[in-house]
Amino acid sequence: MQELHDAPLAPLTTFRLGGPAARLLTATTDAEVIAAVREADASGTPLLVIGGGSNLVIGDKGFDGTALRIATKGFELSGTALELAAGEVWTDAVARTVEAGLAGIECLAGIPGSAGATPIQNVGAYGQEVSTTITEVVAYDRRTGETVTIPNAECAFSYRHSRFKAEPDRFVVLRVRFELEEADGLSAPLKYPETARAMGVEQGDRVPLPAARETVLRLRAGKGMVLDPEDHDTWSAGSFFTNPILEPAAFEDFLGRVHDRLGPDVTPPAFPAGNGRTKTSAAWLIDRAGFTKGYGSGPARISTKHTLALTNRGAATTEDLLALAREVVAGVHEAFGVTLVNEPVTVGVSL
Repeated sequence: MQELHDAPLAPLTTFRLGGPAARLLTATTDAEVIAAVREADASGTPLLVIGGGSNLVIGDKGFDGTALRIATKGFELSGTALELAAGEVWTDAVARTVEAGLAGIECLAGIPGSAGATPIQNVGAYGQEVSTTITEVVAYDRRTGETVTIPNAECAFSYRHSRFKAEPDRFVVLRVRFELEEADGLSAPLKYPETARAMGVEQGDRVPLPAARETVLRLRAGKGMVLDPEDHDTWSAGSFFTNPILEPAAFEDFLGRVHDRLGPDVTPPAFPAGNGRTKTSAAWLIDRAGFTKGYGSGPARISTKHTLALTNRGAATTEDLLALAREVVAGVHEAFGVTLVNEPVTVGVSL
C-alpha cells in the first residue's frame, strides 16, 4: 500500500481543486482498504475515502487526516451477473458490458468516477439508474468491524440517494454486484426522450447496444459531461445540483412564481416523483434565474455547454467555486422560491 504525506488531493478530483491531505494511502486490494480503515478508526484519525474524485469538493485547506484512495481492480462476468471491485473505472466497465452484449447500464456510459461510488449516489442518467441492476453491495461496516453483503432491498435506493449516503461514516464499499440482461445485442428499452430523439426511435424501443452507448457519449460530450483534460467545461463534478422534488404546496407556489416572473403561458418541466410530489429541472431553474451558459467572470464559471455544471477554468480555488454556487442558490431561491441542493460531497467546506 502506497503512503504519502502532505499529499496533493486536487489531482485526484475532476474539479482539480482542494488542498493536501496530511496522509494519503492508496489501496489496491480489499484487504488493504479494510486495514487502512481499521487503523484510522482505531486511532481516531479522520478518514476521507476517495474513489474517482468525480463527486468531491475539497476545501482549500485540504484534509487533516488520512485520505484513502481506493484503487482496487476486478471485473468478473458470469453469464449476466457482473461483479466490480470498487476501484474499477465505471465508464470502462460499462464499455466492457456493452462489448459482452449485456444491457442495463449502457446509458450510464461516460459517467466519471469509480464503480464503488455508484450505489452511494444511486448514479443515474439518460433513463437508467444503477439501483435497477444492482443485486448486492459488499461493504466494510465500520460500526461492527465486519465485511457485510447488503442486498438491493436493504440499500434504500432513491433519487441520487441510498443507505450508504445516509450513513456516510459507516460503510466503505468494496464490491458491487449487478444483474444485467441478454437481449440479443439490444439495449434496454430507451426511457429518456432525448436519447430516443437522437436515435430517431420511440421511447420504449430497443436499439443496438453499441449505438445506445455511443449516442449517450455524444450527448454527454456536447454538454461537457465527458472528461477531457483539454476542455475546462469538463473540469467539474458534472451536475452540481440535484433536480428539486417539491411537495404539492411548494409546487403550486413555484408555479405561481414562474407565471409572475416569466408569464402565464410558461410551463416549467414537471415530472411525477411519487406521493403527490413533483420533480422539476435544476438546469431550467438556473437558466431562467439568469445564470446562463458561461456565466461568471472569475476562474470558476458555469459551463459554456450546460448550466448545471460549475467549472474550474484552470486557476480557481474551492472558495471561488463555492462563491459561484452560493450565488446560483441565492438567485434561484429569490426567483422561484426553490432551494437547490448540491450533489457533490463537500469536505471541510459547505455551501
